[in-house]
Amino acid sequence: MSRADRLFIDMCEDILQNGFSTEGQEVRARWEDGTPAHTIKKFGVINRYDLSREFPALTLRPTAIKSAVDELLWIWQKKSNNINDLNSHIWDQWADEEGSIGKAYGYQLGVKYRFAQGEMDQVDNVIWQLKNQPYSRRIMTNIFNFRDLLEMGLEPCAYSMTFNVTGDKLNAILNQRSQDILAANNWNVVQYSVLVHMLAQVTGFKAGELVHVISDAHIYDRHIPIIKELIKRPVYPAPKFKLDPNIKDFYEFKTEHVIIEDYEKNPQIKGIPIAV
Repeated sequence: MSRADRLFIDMCEDILQNGFSTEGQEVRARWEDGTPAHTIKKFGVINRYDLSREFPALTLRPTAIKSAVDELLWIWQKKSNNINDLNSHIWDQWADEEGSIGKAYGYQLGVKYRFAQGEMDQVDNVIWQLKNQPYSRRIMTNIFNFRDLLEMGLEPCAYSMTFNVTGDKLNAILNQRSQDILAANNWNVVQYSVLVHMLAQVTGFKAGELVHVISDAHIYDRHIPIIKELIKRPVYPAPKFKLDPNIKDFYEFKTEHVIIEDYEKNPQIKGIPIAV
């Protein structure tokens, strides 16, 4: 069993058994038929993934790793807010007629600020600090920009990364205000695990821990039977992961430089309803 599977199963069981139901409360999210999308939720869920031991892709069902990486690079490398720069259609419903999602996600990472070492954006600042002052306790990004919230197609869910070097290992904390556990949990875990590996490789470190902090970890009402079936499935060892070792510049990474081997997993769940 992969450790990621174990963490996921334990988290889901805890939410189902001890979570708070929003039934009877006014909720923003709706199903496609207009019905309120209620949840069972837990506040302040924290999961730790040791990336030096395994790559945390679920085997309970497949995670589309290359598509997840494509979205990650769209945000962190291309710093784009236009779905025409993305190879999947996961952002289509939040885009305008020109394909823009407004001043969200990649847009925020591309904004330049004045740092002590010069004018640069948040991603370049992280890379510069990891190369020049890696033991700083101020290496972080934040895309929850209150000034621009009304101009975003969707306010960021995963909004902040804090990086910390311990010895020769690069660790990170991913802060997330809200997460649909069935649809998005492992997708985000895989994305930011790859990001830690990429940044570690180009700055001379090894990947250490990814700590995932979720403020509102929830299972939607129509996902409950799916989750109950999912966590009873057989599990397998984590897949093997590596990056093309020849890539030394973060901006040269492409999805094909992510190599996944021996990924044994259960069948995909099709037709998961998504609340919006």
